[in-house]
Parts: sequence; C-alpha cells; structure tokens
Amino acid sequence: MKSDYDFDGIVIGAGHAGIEAALALARTGRRVLVLSVSLDNIGWLACNPSIGGTAKGHLVREIDALGGEMGVAADKCLTSLRMLNASKGPAVRSLRAQIDKYKYHAYMKSVLENEKNITLRQGEAAEILTRDENGKRTVCGVRTVFGLTYNAKTVIVCSGVYLGADIIIGSVITHQGPNGFPRANYLTQSLIGLGIEVRRFKTGTPARVHKDSVELDRLEVQTGDDGIYSFSVLSKKVKATKDVCYLGYTNENTHRLIRDNLHLAPKYNGTIKGTGPRYCPSIEDKIVKFPDKERHSFFLEPEGDGTKEMYVQGISTGLPAAVQLELYRTIEGFEHVEIMRDAYAIEYDCINSLELLPTLEHKRIKSLYFAGQVNGTSGYEEAAAQGLMAGINASLALGGKKPLVLRRDEAYIGVMIDDLVTTGTDEPYRMMTSRAEYRLLLRQDNADVRLTQKGYEVGLAGEKRLKLLEKKRSALEKVKGLLHTTVPNDVVKAVFEETGASLPLSGVSLENLIKRPEITPAILRRHCDTLDFLTPNEAESLFADVRYSGYLDRQERAERDAARMEGMPLGADIDYKNMHGLRLEAREKLDKIKPLTVGQASRIPGVTPADINVLIIKIAHR
Repeated sequence: MKSDYDFDGIVIGAGHAGIEAALALARTGRRVLVLSVSLDNIGWLACNPSIGGTAKGHLVREIDALGGEMGVAADKCLTSLRMLNASKGPAVRSLRAQIDKYKYHAYMKSVLENEKNITLRQGEAAEILTRDENGKRTVCGVRTVFGLTYNAKTVIVCSGVYLGADIIIGSVITHQGPNGFPRANYLTQSLIGLGIEVRRFKTGTPARVHKDSVELDRLEVQTGDDGIYSFSVLSKKVKATKDVCYLGYTNENTHRLIRDNLHLAPKYNGTIKGTGPRYCPSIEDKIVKFPDKERHSFFLEPEGDGTKEMYVQGISTGLPAAVQLELYRTIEGFEHVEIMRDAYAIEYDCINSLELLPTLEHKRIKSLYFAGQVNGTSGYEEAAAQGLMAGINASLALGGKKPLVLRRDEAYIGVMIDDLVTTGTDEPYRMMTSRAEYRLLLRQDNADVRLTQKGYEVGLAGEKRLKLLEKKRSALEKVKGLLHTTVPNDVVKAVFEETGASLPLSGVSLENLIKRPEITPAILRRHCDTLDFLTPNEAESLFADVRYSGYLDRQERAERDAARMEGMPLGADIDYKNMHGLRLEAREKLDKIKPLTVGQASRIPGVTPADINVLIIKIAHR
C-alpha cells in the first residue's frame, strides 16, 4: 500500500519550473508530491500574459522537443501568435504568443491533477530534511509549516519569487508574493541552515488597466500572424482568438512627472535593496539611464478572453499608487485610464547558482536540485527549461543512470545552464540569442532535430514525437534531393511576380530560388508543388539549411573542436589549490566552481588558455 507521506520526489513550487520538474519525474515513472503555497497560483503568468519572444521562443521549442508541457499549453491557450524578427535571419526568429492567463492556469492545474503519479498539495515547505550518507549530506524529505513530514529520495526547489517576497509600492511594503498570493516565509532559513548562499533579487510588473478606459484608436494596432505556426510539434492546428495588442509611447510630460517624483521611487530612495533585471528595467530606470530619449514605447496587451484587464508592457514601476495614476494619464490615449491593479516592485530570495552542478543538483547536498527564478533567472521560459532538466536528471539519478547535460552547441538550454553554473549571475538572468556562440545551429525550427532523440532516450519524449521527427527528416531529405532540378517556367514567373523582382533569363533550379533573399518559404510554398508536403516549420528548416550551408559548415567545425574539450572529464576530487603551474587566481576559481569538463573550465572568468593547457597536461598524467 502506498504511504501518504513517502514519495520518490518532492517538488517545492508549482510555477513554470515546478510544473515541468514534476511532470518530468512523474512521466518517467516516479511518484511525486508537489507542494505549493497556493493551488491558485499553479502556472500563473504573474507578469506579462505571453509565452515566447526573442530567444525565449527557442527555449519553448526545446522544452517541447524534449517532451515538456509548456509548448503544448501555450498552443492551447493563446489569443494571438506572432513570429518576431521574421525579416531577419533564421537564427534570431522567435515565436511569441499572447496567452489567456486564466485559461493557462486552469490547463496546467488540470494537467497536474490528472497525472496519476502526482499528488498535488497546498502547503508551505518550511524545512528541507537531510541525513549523512557515506560522509555526504543527502536529502531525505521536507517538513511543512503545519508540521507534516514527507519523505523523499530527491527534492527539487522551484520556489520562484516567493521566498521571503516583499511587494513594494512607494514606501509601502507588504509581505506577500506576486498578485497577492501568500509568500514562503520559512524556507530561506532552512537553506541558510544548510550552508547555501542566499541573495536578494528584485523584479517588477506594470499596472493592469481597464480596456474600456483607454482610447484604443489613438494607439497603433499590432496584429498577430495567421495561425500557421505552433510551439509544439503535437499541435495539429493552432486556434487564435485574434485578440490584438496596441503600441503606444510615453512623452515628455510622462518623463517630467517621473523625474519630479524620483525621490518616491523605492529603488532611488533606498527602500529596495535587491538587484533588478538589466534587460527589463522599470520606467524610472529608463528615464534615468536614457535622459535624452524623447519617448519610450510600450505595448498594451490583453490578459485573457474573459476579462477587461490589460497589461501595459514596458511601463513597470514601483512609484506610489497615486503617482502611478498620474503617470499613466500623461500618455496619449490614457488620459482617462482606470487602473485595476497597481504596478509593483517585488524583492525575493534566491541562491547563488555557482553552487550547482550542470545537472542543477547542489554540489554539497546530494539529491537536492534547484530550478527557475530561485537560481537567479527571470522569465517563465527560462524557469520551465530548468525545471524540465532538473526533473529529468533527478529521475535519471533515482534510476542509477547517467545524467543528461546539454552542451552549449546542442541547445539554448545548455547555454543557459552552463552560464548559470560556470559564470553565475549577479542580476536576474535572461536568455538572449547573443549568449549562444552557435546560434545558427540552434534555431527554433530544428529544436526537434537536435533534442527529441535525447528526450526519447530518457523516457520523456514519446513515440508520437519520434515519429513526427522521422517524418520531418524524410520530407526534408526528399526535397533536398530535388534541389538541382529546374523549376517550371510558370512557377518561376508566378514567384517573381509576387516578389516584384526581375525575372531571370534562363532556367532556375529549386536551390537557386531558395537562395534568393526576397523569396520567403510562404511565397515558394504558394506556387511550388514540390514543397506542398512540408509544414511551415519544415520549410523554415529547409531554407535555413540551404541558404546558410557555408556558415553552418563553419559552425559545425567549431562545434566539433569545442566538443573535444567538453569530452575531457575533470574529476570532482581534483586538488586545484595544490596544482603546480596554475596561477593563483585560476586555482581559486577552479576550486570554487569544480568544473566537470575542460570545456567548462575554459569558460570560467579568470582562467586563461595557458591555465587550460596546464590543466590538460596534468590530467593526462594522472
């Protein structure tokens, strides 16, 4: 008989990281307890009502390729969908969807409730329990604030921004989590008691305003794309409700009011102590850092189909509530705006990610994993990706199997986790395409090609995803075999008439057409029967592979060189402090990080190529 208090794994938190961690454990056969301070915050989109975006869309596609849930949920709950950077190269194109946040929460809660291996429990984790096992501290369970003790072989902390959270509006500080949810009051002290370094970070969110109080016709309409794309390969057809977003701008009156009230802003009067995100600044930060800029753009986005609330992306603030109303009413179209929920700043506790292994397991405490914003990241997608990897690795460890660690040349997920555990972060970390050295290889259109086999091997990506991958590969190979065939003249004429380009004088091959920059996959698919059987995503992959073949060959060669260093393992027991030939700084940094490979060691700030050469020689003679 199953015990009510014994589990294979416990996941603390049911946000985006917690959901993926729990599902990864459960779907690979582990019995899981999910503890959340409130069951009403499961999968809650506490900030912007969207999934994806630049680089973040890549993460969602990778999560899907490995067998995660975020992409499936986003496709089911979107209100509009748009391909960002569509006019730029394929490496930086990313899907972004507006999401019905209430539907998304209900969907994710239902998924957890209906997963047979998951027990969902409202309760606050107060203490992580450990024991000594073969001379190493090892997790053995969790105790809640109500004194319940749950036993487990592994624990994954996915506490988001709830640890010791404070909501700050002007000089008012309330001890609660986002959106009025309760905060986690006790777990921070348990982490400190385990010798884990705790930091204080900060983020914020804009006001929610009543749609009918805004003169929408004075803003610029931003429509979504036709429903030809999806985040998940499992989504046959994406149904968008065609809700639109709106683009607007601040002005000099807005900026003057903010400057006049800067002494009331929590960050500038000393109320806020935590470090905020550089790439998602408050409106106060924008005015201070860019004093010569005449206006700043923002987007007005729907929160969902069943509400009049709209989200003002780009104008987050911690100013007093009365000042906020004045601020928003300086904006064209917002002269009579009604605020439904005030903007706020939020401070919370997180850990130093340098204390983690690339598996996201803690270096000193066996079977204790961390994922999401507790690791110092920002964003739903970054959190979900970490949760997925922590869940996969926790499950693999329970089965005595080799962990799954994605390299920087294999996935954006690999880039992010390597950044976190190798160089760390002193501010909320956000994924960006510029962080990836091999971004032409790591496109969103080939996430399944890169990762689905790996997801299948760890038991998460099922037969359906694998069959879809095989079908895609077969379709692409079929078309690539026809690249040198001549395209019929009537097709060529139709294509060039649509683009407005001059018609070529002689016969044109399919490869020549694809390489013409003015010809898009959509245009060619409309006129060329050869591409009829390709999905939009497959056509994107074909065009990228053909157009950038030379660049791809170069990146693949660089990838192979890097992989050789990643393949040189470093033992966890190496005594770097007494390794002669290394500079003192290199010894200290290597001893602190304890890299798993020479490749990881080479990316540690303060470790030079000369140090790496010494290291390679030393390990060769061990």
